[in-house]
Amino acid sequence: MALTELLVPTYQHMLKALSAWLEKAQANSEEALTWRLADDMFPLATQVRFACLQAQEATFRLRDLPLPEALDVLAKEGREAGEAPGSFEDAQRRISEALSVLEALAPGALDEGAERTLSIELPNGMIFDMSGERYARDWALAQFYFHVMSAYAILRNGGVDLGKADYVAHMFAYLRPGTAPGG
Repeated sequence: MALTELLVPTYQHMLKALSAWLEKAQANSEEALTWRLADDMFPLATQVRFACLQAQEATFRLRDLPLPEALDVLAKEGREAGEAPGSFEDAQRRISEALSVLEALAPGALDEGAERTLSIELPNGMIFDMSGERYARDWALAQFYFHVMSAYAILRNGGVDLGKADYVAHMFAYLRPGTAPGG
């Protein structure tokens, strides 16, 4: 499967799910953006921003484009969200921005990046060198899902009524008619 076909729909499905979870969370508690699973873990507001960051960052790296300043701003917001979580509107705006970046990509836009060598430099000085394909598989998807799953777990732990159907809501597009329980 080509990288664009793998990454773009995956990011879109899960960002839309995250948006829906935030709607439920807002109805549950205005404080939800400050919730965390553990004291040494980033809060929900950070998880949302970092999920959006990961989805967008991959689209630039795989096209060998410099990361725009907007992603630096998003990363900074994420790191500082413990003190300044922002609002649900801010979180939804960040998700919309990420979805807009994904929707603007041409078919096959990321595919040439599969063979490109990428370097990921972390703030602590560690540097990882890998092919674009390995970057997508071992870094981009893993990091994205880490933050999406952390958001889901934080919300579930906070009492937001979420279940597996909320996590894989995109799968209902493939449901064979007449096979849903009770109907």
